[in-house]
Amino acid sequence: MTEEKTIKSPDTLRPSRLPPGQHEVDALPVLDLGRAKNVELKNWSLEICGLVKKPVKLNFEEFSKLPVIKVLADIHCVTTWSKLSTTWEGVSARIIAEITEPDPKAKFALLHSSDGFTTNLPAADLLAEDVLFAYKYEGWPLPHQYGGPVRLVVPRLYFWKSAKWISKVEFLENDKRGYWEERGYHDRGDPWKEERYNSGG
Repeated sequence: MTEEKTIKSPDTLRPSRLPPGQHEVDALPVLDLGRAKNVELKNWSLEICGLVKKPVKLNFEEFSKLPVIKVLADIHCVTTWSKLSTTWEGVSARIIAEITEPDPKAKFALLHSSDGFTTNLPAADLLAEDVLFAYKYEGWPLPHQYGGPVRLVVPRLYFWKSAKWISKVEFLENDKRGYWEERGYHDRGDPWKEERYNSGG
């Protein structure tokens, strides 16, 4: 078995690592819609669909055989907390793209969670080097309360973009807002620009 690649998210290399309006916490808080059910590994799957040449639905056994990366990341929540130097392991979003071959017209993605949550991302943000579908946190299998068995981790954007209990990635030509974006949150969510909410909403 080859040793996993370790990636340091760019935010961890900044001289000052707290974005405007953020404060550091020691433990990773638990925030969600309150309706997620435990998903056993044998029942979990990840579907990649939409504007892709090779749609696929992977069970956990198939997913866990894909190349593994490890990412060191700072996490920033729109509710103003930040957890620095977190470590995640899983499958790079770029590997998923290699397998499914998104159409060049697919400029956006809509992420679906098993609890009904959705969030949108520009494809460029989804396919950044430090983005992964994580099934380990700090060296241990990802607990349910943190989005296990598998969650998306997008370190450079506010943490609501890192969909817990990820179940489907839908590549789209046009942007489609997700759960919080429909309720006034910013479409992109860059913490360094304080993109918490849409202007005027």
